[in-house]
Amino acid sequence: MNAQELPSADGVWTNLTLAPEACAPGSAALPDAALVVTEGHIAWLGPHTNLPAEYATLPRHDSQGALVTPGLVDCHTHLVYGGQRANEFALRLAGASYEDVARAGGGIVSSVRATRAASEDELLAQTAPRLQALLDEGVCAIEIKSGYGLSLEHERAQLRVARRLGEQFGVTVRTTFLGAHALPPEYAGRSQAYIDLVCQEMMPALAAEGLVDAVDVFCERIAFTLAETEQVFRAARALGLPVKLHAEQLSDMGGAALAARYGALSCDHIEHLSAEGIAAMRQAGTVAVLLPGAYYFLRDTHLPPIAALRAAGVPMAVSTDHNPGTSPALSLLLMMNMACTLFRLTVPEVLAGVTRHAAQALGLQHSHGSLAAGRPANFVLWPLHDAAELAYWLGHKPDCTIVRQGRVARTAGRG
Repeated sequence: MNAQELPSADGVWTNLTLAPEACAPGSAALPDAALVVTEGHIAWLGPHTNLPAEYATLPRHDSQGALVTPGLVDCHTHLVYGGQRANEFALRLAGASYEDVARAGGGIVSSVRATRAASEDELLAQTAPRLQALLDEGVCAIEIKSGYGLSLEHERAQLRVARRLGEQFGVTVRTTFLGAHALPPEYAGRSQAYIDLVCQEMMPALAAEGLVDAVDVFCERIAFTLAETEQVFRAARALGLPVKLHAEQLSDMGGAALAARYGALSCDHIEHLSAEGIAAMRQAGTVAVLLPGAYYFLRDTHLPPIAALRAAGVPMAVSTDHNPGTSPALSLLLMMNMACTLFRLTVPEVLAGVTRHAAQALGLQHSHGSLAAGRPANFVLWPLHDAAELAYWLGHKPDCTIVRQGRVARTAGRG
């Protein structure tokens, strides 16, 4: 069904429990609550006994005691790409090193090859089921990066597909230009020339076409240097685009402190984040995006500095990092569990991590991530008694009702 054909969510939603953290930091659960939607936006929410008389004649939706949270936000994905890399996973399990896989034509270059070979319609058809899997678990806003095209033509195709997905599925999609993801094969040994292309041709053209909401760089010893990263950031600033950074995943490059100086929305991965990087992020209001799927899939052992981030008051988001090479994850609920079990986040922290803080990491904190009057109606009704169950169950797909952009995208019992 086309998103515009979905039924309206307008009316009074009764017999629900507002989840803790749903409305504001530290807010408690609220049983026997009601939520009013008018013209696709939340008009009122609070105790059912306080429902204003002006809404008494609106249609009623009995939520049957469901737990309601804001729509979930998946703030770091590489969802649009061609092919898959399960064979590389098998090779690594059999003892092959990353270098062995790369020499055999694998790694990011494999995804670049498959992405370049696919048409936009083919990329859309391959990506749609991946997006649907995330939406079925309550995702109402998602970031989609480019970075597997590595040329103007093919980066454009990835970003156009991301825009089309948002329209087709009626979901908020934030696009991120990640042209500085890796060196394309034709630029081997010519890193500076490629960064010049990214900054002088690719980014301005794509921004002019309205395809870019933010700009990202993979700053790492196997990717791009601090100087190259700053060149990209300067170009983004000149175009008025916010920046993000793949930072400190494999080593401490000082990328987080650099990103913070440019007011970055987020620094992502950050397993090797330093105290200086944490201080800079706190000062800039930059979100730390934790990606437990990649940590798990790569069998990493170097934990992000969770306690130090917590002590500094740096907001922590949690995301799938869906990508074909290092985190083929299609469940944000599973990532919540991993963030708790692997990184020791608390239930309130992980709830904020997939709602309020994830929205902040995309610059969407004024429209997504919490429930408040005046915001677009993006919320999920879960058949659960305790918010901790969202992070507790493994492999469970709750039969939830999902309201996305003011429309009922999924109804419990009917899908």
